[in-house]
Amino acid sequence: MNALLAGGKRRSSPQLTLGAVLLTLLILPTSVTGSGVALPHIDHDTHASLDALQWVVHGYNLTFASFMLACGSLADLVGRRRMFTVGAALFTGASLVSAVASNIILLDVVRGLAGVGAAALLTSGSSILATTFDGAARTRAFAAVGIATGAGLALGAMIAGVLSDTLGWRAFYGSHALLMALVLLVVPFMPESRSESAARVDWTGTVTFVGSLFLLMLGMVEGPQWGWGSAGVLALLIGSVVLMVVFVLVERRQEHPMFDLSLLRNGRFMALCLIPVVVTFAFVILLPLLPNYLVVVNESSSKSAGATMLLMTVPILVGPILAGKLIKWGWSARSVFTASLACLTFGVAWLALVLEPGVGAGALAGPLITLGIGLGLNFGLVDGAVLTVVPSQATGAAAGFLNTLRLGSEAVVIAAAGSALVNLLQNSLRDGLDRFPTYRGEPEELANDANAGDLDDALSELPANARSGLFDFVADGFTDAWHVVLWVSAAICALLSVAIYVMLGEPKERPAASAGAATPTKGATTVESVP
Repeated sequence: MNALLAGGKRRSSPQLTLGAVLLTLLILPTSVTGSGVALPHIDHDTHASLDALQWVVHGYNLTFASFMLACGSLADLVGRRRMFTVGAALFTGASLVSAVASNIILLDVVRGLAGVGAAALLTSGSSILATTFDGAARTRAFAAVGIATGAGLALGAMIAGVLSDTLGWRAFYGSHALLMALVLLVVPFMPESRSESAARVDWTGTVTFVGSLFLLMLGMVEGPQWGWGSAGVLALLIGSVVLMVVFVLVERRQEHPMFDLSLLRNGRFMALCLIPVVVTFAFVILLPLLPNYLVVVNESSSKSAGATMLLMTVPILVGPILAGKLIKWGWSARSVFTASLACLTFGVAWLALVLEPGVGAGALAGPLITLGIGLGLNFGLVDGAVLTVVPSQATGAAAGFLNTLRLGSEAVVIAAAGSALVNLLQNSLRDGLDRFPTYRGEPEELANDANAGDLDDALSELPANARSGLFDFVADGFTDAWHVVLWVSAAICALLSVAIYVMLGEPKERPAASAGAATPTKGATTVESVP
C-alpha cells in the first residue's frame, strides 16, 4: 500500500488535480440550482405527490449539509484522495441512477446519496488543493475555486432548463454522471495526503445531528400534507428538538467533538457565520422555488425560467471582483459585508413589490441583479474572514461549522419556504374554489400542483371556457403566498443584518483568557482588513 501511495505521488499532476477539482465544484452547485427547474418535468413523468417531489431537492441538500463534517474527518483519517474517489464514485453512480429512475422514491433516495458524495467531494477536494499548492499558487487556485463554484450557481438553472426542455430532465442528471466520470479518470494523477494528528470521527455527534436535521425537514415538508397539529408532525418536530439537545450534551463531553461549542461564544465568528443565513433567506430559497412560480403563473418554459434566473446568478461572478476593489479603495471588510447585507435585504423586499402575474424580465431585473451583487460581495470573503477571528488551532472546526450552518440553513429554510407556500396557497384556494364547480379536485391537490410547477393536468379536467378563470384564481393566490414569504424573508434579513453589523463591531482584541477569544496569528488579516 505504501508503494502504491508513493507511486501515486510520483504520478501526481498539480494541473490535472486543479482541473478535476474545479470541474467537480462546477458540477455540485448545479444540483442545487438546477433540480428546482427540472421538477415540473419530473412531476409530469412520475405524477408524484408534492412532498415526494420536493425530496428530489431536499434529499440532496440535507445529506450534503449533514455529512460535511463527517466526510472531512474521514478524509483526514483515511486519505483525501481516497475520500475524493469514494465521493466521485458515489456521486457518479447516484447521478446515473437518477437519470434512469422511473420511481420517485428511488429518485429521492439516490439524490440523497448524491448529496453524501457531494459532501465527500467538497471537503476532500478543498483539502487536496490546500496540500497541493503553496503561496501565490494556492491563492490563485482558491480564486479559481470561487469562480468555478459561482459559475455552477449561475449556470445551473439555465443548463437544467435547456436540457429538460430539449432532451428531458434525465439528461440533466445524466450529464452529471458523464462529467464526473471524466473526473474519475484524473484521480490516479492526484496526490494522496492525510493528517497525522487526525482524531476519530465523532459518530455519536454525527448521528444525532443528522437525525435532528432530518426530522426537522421531514416535519416541515409534511406539515401542509398531514396538518401542522397532527400527531405525526408534532412527533417529528419534538424528536428533532430531543436529538439536538442530545447532540449538544454529547458534544460537551467529547474529547474531539463534531462542533467546538466554545466557538459559539465568539461574537465576531458567529456574526460571520450568520451572513450565509441571510443569503439563504434572500437568495438561496429563490433558486429551486422561483422557477416554478414563473412556469405556472407566467406559463414560461423551463428554459425561459432558467434564463430569467441568470439575472440573479450571473452577478455572482462580478461581485467578488467588486468586493476586492472596494477593499483596495479603503473599505473595511465590515463595510463590504454591510453593503452585501443591504443589497440582499433590499433585493428580496424589491422582489416582493414587483412580483405579480405576467411580470416580465425587465421588472425582475432590478431586484434579481441586486440580489446577485449582494451575494457576490461576500462570496468567498466570509470564508477567509472566519479563519482570522478564531484561534489557529480552531480553524478546521470554524470552517466546518460555517459550511454546516450554511448548507444546513439552506436545507431547512428551503423546506420551510416550500411548505409555507403550499400552506398559504391551500388557505387561499379554500376561500374561493367553490366558484369553480367543474373542478372536482381538492384545494390541497391544486396547491400541490401549483407548487410543483405543473397546472396542466388540473386545467385539462375542466371545460375550455372555465380554464382561464381557475388559472387566474390560482395565479393570484400563488402570488399572494409568495408576497408573504418574501416579506417575512425581508424582515428576517433586516433583523439579522442589524445583529451582524453590531456583532462585527466588537473589539478587535480580547483578553487571552476569555472564552472563545480569537487572536490572529502574525501576518494574518482581521475581519477589518481581509485582502
